[in-house]
Amino acid sequence: MYTAVDGARVPIRMWADPASVEDQAMRQLHNVANLPWVHGVAVMPDVHYGKGATVGSVIAMRDAVSPAAVGVDIGCGMSAVRTSLTASDLPDDLGKLRRRIESAVPVGFGLHKTPVNPAKVHGVGGWDAFWRGFSDLHPGVQELHDRAARQIGSLGGGNHFIEVCLDQADGRVWLMLHSGSRNIGKELAERHMAVARKLPHNADLPDRDLAVFVAGTPEMAAYRRDLFWAQDYAARNRATMVALVKQALKDVVPQTTFDDAISCHHNYVAEETYDGVELLVTRKGAIRAGSGDLGIIPGSMGTGSYIVRGLGNASSFQSASHGAGRRMSRSKAKKLFTADDLAAQTAGVECRKDSGVVDEIPAAYKDIDSVIRAQTDLVEVVAHLKQVVCVKG
Repeated sequence: MYTAVDGARVPIRMWADPASVEDQAMRQLHNVANLPWVHGVAVMPDVHYGKGATVGSVIAMRDAVSPAAVGVDIGCGMSAVRTSLTASDLPDDLGKLRRRIESAVPVGFGLHKTPVNPAKVHGVGGWDAFWRGFSDLHPGVQELHDRAARQIGSLGGGNHFIEVCLDQADGRVWLMLHSGSRNIGKELAERHMAVARKLPHNADLPDRDLAVFVAGTPEMAAYRRDLFWAQDYAARNRATMVALVKQALKDVVPQTTFDDAISCHHNYVAEETYDGVELLVTRKGAIRAGSGDLGIIPGSMGTGSYIVRGLGNASSFQSASHGAGRRMSRSKAKKLFTADDLAAQTAGVECRKDSGVVDEIPAAYKDIDSVIRAQTDLVEVVAHLKQVVCVKG
């Protein structure tokens, strides 16, 4: 159940102990909840301070949307696929499998030499219409078409990952990945955020990152067009990576077959109705958890993840957490921990264990099991997975 926090124009419903939330994040939440367009705010148990808006927050607005609240990785989210394999079917040398995945999917700032053939991405159509829409996007990104095309099917860096996991109940092998709209999403977001900050109705806001577009304006129309295109790009990026990773696994274990993929955004905007009001719901580090919706809530690179089914709780705007959530900044993690610490905390996982990913060490994240327990009225657990291979950018 949630705790209602007062002191703002609308209540803040929190599925976290308010005393455990850092002051900086609480100020963000109060600033958002005081905006005149906000209908309600829900806060997930993975909550922490974020650029633009609090990570782990759900912001429901009437006739308005804040591009900085959505953030620069528009459409970031997760995909997961259950395979026909069990743990005993995997090769003894998991390093071979990891290298095969890394050769199939560019990581970091990488991109494909030529765009991935859409015919490899089964079940996803409309590619011609999708790319025709590129010419309608913000004029400032038109020269990025080739880069955007070659980044479809690429991972990125930071907290993005590809994993091979084992179901803790039956040993079944799952594939899981986390990524978003890559450079094109960032470029679109930054251009629209710059426009929003200059609009007169945003002049007196307590935080310039709260600048909004309002309905019925050309600025809102332009942002929504680019936003929904970028969300589609992110979904297609993940679907393409799923196809590439499935093939990489089949190259190593040829008899593998796959169930249908589960996929969910966790940085995005959706048009939804609550309390009889049509709203623009921004999930900033939160997934939709409508009744029966399957979702993915990952932990860190050494602790495992959960497949969940939504319970449709309207109090949270039918939302749940998007992961464990950070308990410390990247810079603090780099100061506190070493590559040796990372190796110890990822024992048993085939993954990078060098200083370049120390900021992703499990100790930098909240306890995923506690996060799941805090939202039993939002989701039910379908599967508990533990990674054995983790690819990072």
